[in-house]
Amino acid sequence: MDSQKEALCRIISTLSNKNEELQNFLGTVDNSLTGLQEESCKVLSELERELEQLSSALDEKGVELRSIIKQEHQRKEAQLQKQLSEGKSALLSCEELLQFANQTLTISDEDEFLKAAKQIKERVTMAPAFRLTTRPVVSENMSQFSVDFSTERAWLQRLNFLPVPRAPEIDVSSCVVRDNNITIAWQPASDGEGDSERVECYDVEFRKTNRDSQLRATGEAGWEKIYDIREKYLTISGLKFDSRFIVVRVRAKNKTASGDFSEPVVLETKGFNFGFDAATAHAELKVAGDIVTWEPQGIKGHDPRIKGKENKSSRSATPSPSKTPGTRAGRERFTGESYTVLGDQEMSGDSHYWELCPLADWKSFSVGVAYRASLGRYDQLGKSAGSWCLHASQWLQSSLAAKHNNRAKALDWALPQRIGIYCDYDNGELAFIDVDRLQLLHTFKTKFTQPLVPAFTVWCGGISITTGLQVPSFVGNFLSTTRSMSNLSQ
Repeated sequence: MDSQKEALCRIISTLSNKNEELQNFLGTVDNSLTGLQEESCKVLSELERELEQLSSALDEKGVELRSIIKQEHQRKEAQLQKQLSEGKSALLSCEELLQFANQTLTISDEDEFLKAAKQIKERVTMAPAFRLTTRPVVSENMSQFSVDFSTERAWLQRLNFLPVPRAPEIDVSSCVVRDNNITIAWQPASDGEGDSERVECYDVEFRKTNRDSQLRATGEAGWEKIYDIREKYLTISGLKFDSRFIVVRVRAKNKTASGDFSEPVVLETKGFNFGFDAATAHAELKVAGDIVTWEPQGIKGHDPRIKGKENKSSRSATPSPSKTPGTRAGRERFTGESYTVLGDQEMSGDSHYWELCPLADWKSFSVGVAYRASLGRYDQLGKSAGSWCLHASQWLQSSLAAKHNNRAKALDWALPQRIGIYCDYDNGELAFIDVDRLQLLHTFKTKFTQPLVPAFTVWCGGISITTGLQVPSFVGNFLSTTRSMSNLSQ
């Protein structure tokens, strides 16, 4: 019976996976049909626009050439008309002079004849007919304005659609995941015919996932898109690495067409993401997302008699074996003067980093790590062997101190506005950094023997945290310097 149930459960699981796969497939096909109709209308519209622009360019060129021919015709015609008019005038003058000369030949009186002959000689010298050129100033030839569009016609006959750009290839070796930024680099595909030169820009899509495969799980984020990238690389900044991986892909575009996306590449993020464990928060602490504020509940919450009991109960920072978290369900909330809240994720290996910013009205806060089992409900951070913290205060006077095992070390630094917390569990290092000034405030060096949780204390005011962060590259500079100094001192 049990074996049959197990077999049936496996069948149900297989059917459920297949059902989800088919639903995703049908959704993809349906979206493709809709996209096909939209793309068809789009490319037809673009084709008509290109043809209209081509026809318009040809019409404009025709108007320009016709105008040049007309202008040249008008220029030559004006010059020939002028020469024709001057020739007719000279011909008339010449005919009149010829008639006068013929008449002179009939004169018998010698004096009159000599006088008339002298006039004819003077008029011949000044006659326009003898000063006028008898060659046309311009020719009728207009052959220099003939055109030959055979090459262009042949080019138009060979006109075809732009080739769809092939999918680029992501260069995994050049992709960098660092400081919560991702740099993606790729190479354009080329088939040797210069298609890569036709690529005008690229589109990049990325999405977060907790799987190292390309299969998208239900509930995971969809693709985020960045369009029209002119370079062959892209840096995506300011990401929150609240997933184990980020999948990226890229496609090429020319003037009108978009190619297929490249094969997706999965990049590991290695960010530490956690939130506040509201179940542990002191009753006077309000947890809202990544912000904790201190909201006192009045005189009752600060009854001296209660405080006395709290102090009495908190003499031993280490709980007895009967008060481990597993045996005191419902009693995880801090109380008394321990205005504390813990993180909801444990650290038992690797390196982790997160940041804290005090709100504008803050007076006092502590930030650090602790063994969950080592903190009693009334214990304060830094007063037990299982908690390490940085304490900042601007109540009455400003102070900054590192606290552990009920010992405090005053730090001679200005109060930071943004604190980076770096925890290397394997090497036993806990560092606090002034991120704005890039100063190392303090480093604890120890050996962690239990899982750690982020821990926070807030009194008067509030704090906000930023998680999902990688270990910044500048942390390595601080730690290498600290380790070198430690080696020299040994």
